Amino acid sequence: MILGVILMIIIHEGGHFVAAKGFGMKATEAFFGFGPRIWSVRRGETEYGVKAIPFGGYVRIIGMNPFEEIAVEDEHRTYRAAPYWKKTVVVLAGIASHFIVAFALLWFVGVVWGTLATDDNGAVVRTTTIAAVSELVPGTDDPSPAALAGTRAGDTIRSADGRPVADWSDFTSYVSERPGEQVLVGVDRNGEAVLLTATLASVERAELDDDGNVITDSAGEPVTYEAGFYGVTPEALRESQGPIAMIPVAASQFGEAAVQSVRGLWEMVIGFPRLVASLFGGDDEILDTVRPISPIGLVQIAGPLESTLQLLALVNIFVGILNFVPLYPLDGGHFAVATYQKVTGREPNIERLLPVAAIVFLFLVSIGLAGVYLDIFRPIQ
Repeated sequence: MILGVILMIIIHEGGHFVAAKGFGMKATEAFFGFGPRIWSVRRGETEYGVKAIPFGGYVRIIGMNPFEEIAVEDEHRTYRAAPYWKKTVVVLAGIASHFIVAFALLWFVGVVWGTLATDDNGAVVRTTTIAAVSELVPGTDDPSPAALAGTRAGDTIRSADGRPVADWSDFTSYVSERPGEQVLVGVDRNGEAVLLTATLASVERAELDDDGNVITDSAGEPVTYEAGFYGVTPEALRESQGPIAMIPVAASQFGEAAVQSVRGLWEMVIGFPRLVASLFGGDDEILDTVRPISPIGLVQIAGPLESTLQLLALVNIFVGILNFVPLYPLDGGHFAVATYQKVTGREPNIERLLPVAAIVFLFLVSIGLAGVYLDIFRPIQ
């Protein structure tokens, strides 16, 4: 996950850099990170290096800053002197890199691991093979029954108290009805039959109706019951896809993720005041729908390789859409200014855009800091 985030930043800035150099523009700096220099080296007219704050990167192309003073002999190599179509390619190259990488990752995961199988209701079909074992009983510091029994990821559940387990719902129904009871779980471990003895924990669950909605009482409070808890997560059933067949599937997955990213970004903007309030002891309900995640959180929720690659694809889509927002100092803001120049034939008053740029910058920094704070002090469970 860490490597993926670093590569995402490098590829984004590399897109700007390659496009600018290809058009003969002068790029004087290409850095990963911000702040004080940690290391750098000069190759030709460009200084490459790493800076202390590893939350982003940049390529300095002369003339992108409208207030920058440029030597007369370099004016023809500036961004501002380039025609509209070249400016467009340079500023959108970074955004395009996110979408290309995301599509490639979705396609790769589908070809190598297959796509998730769903039932007639669109729900993911779960197998009886265990993907992960919970360390603790939810809401407590007690070890989970599965962990105490020695259950391992990769075990396939075959029976419960000698009764065959045909599918995942068979097992969960059997366990749910027996809080506090001892059960004998039979698993297949690398072709060997293993019996595991566990005393089920008791957890509080909400009653659901036939449509899966929470049932509430006359006071509007959820109706709950005591359910048995073992502590394992199943693997999802995957369907194999060929390289050609996976192309439209990956495109569909990309489209769905893009729609969700746009919706999530909008909810983050309108929910920003409530999000800030929640950090200072306000209502935490907003975190159920709007929660910024920093690289720390991405590492925390990273799972097996295939799920990590899918998560990186989603991150690339979100970052690409964020950068496409037509506001300074985002790439979309530079594109909007170039388009304004092309359509109107006039130079925009950049000074009027500076307050907008400051607001956008403060918003992004605040979201980033909130994500770091939440991932450290209120990590995703």
